[in-house]
Amino acid sequence: MIRAMSFWEERVVPFLIEKACRSHEILEDRRRVVPRAHGDVLEVGVGSGLNLAFYDPARVTRVTGVDPSAALLARARPRAAAARVPVELVRGRGEALPFDAARFDAALVTYSLCSVDDPAAVAAELRRVLRPGAPLYFVEHGRAPDAGPRRWQARINPLWRRAAGGCSLDRDVTEPLRAAGFAVEELTAGYDPGPRWLSYTYRGVARGR
Repeated sequence: MIRAMSFWEERVVPFLIEKACRSHEILEDRRRVVPRAHGDVLEVGVGSGLNLAFYDPARVTRVTGVDPSAALLARARPRAAAARVPVELVRGRGEALPFDAARFDAALVTYSLCSVDDPAAVAAELRRVLRPGAPLYFVEHGRAPDAGPRRWQARINPLWRRAAGGCSLDRDVTEPLRAAGFAVEELTAGYDPGPRWLSYTYRGVARGR
């Protein structure tokens, strides 16, 4: 059983994550959001590197991509090599970022806060490593506002988390950011195409107060 779960987590889950994250709606989000980043950029949850093709070389000096999954980082390496900006890939957890305080000019998190062990700790670490007033760009699925989809999220979430690499369906995306000292300056949220228990998406920009 342990070996089967290891195979699932190391081989199957990375494949499923990449397949899901290449949907038309998510790729459109990447095209809209990623080019806004500038300077020395931190991407938490870089995964297989699907964002790397969208960074603007006229605005970005360097991207540091962090992810805990060796399998996903292996998929990211060819995309890092082909990117139009310098990219460093680092294996690590968002809850304990291996960087000095106030290092980065901007940060990006897309479809990753759903899967971290401790969203509050990740938000605090992002706040720590960003320079004062630097933007955090985020796109995340999460807790739906309507009672029906929220009930389904609660029902499905225990099994979903086990099958989808720890991904949670019903996290409030903005609450841990605000608690860490970010002001959410831009925010749009709504249902994307697909099941309502899965497709409620938050898109926004936050800055440290």
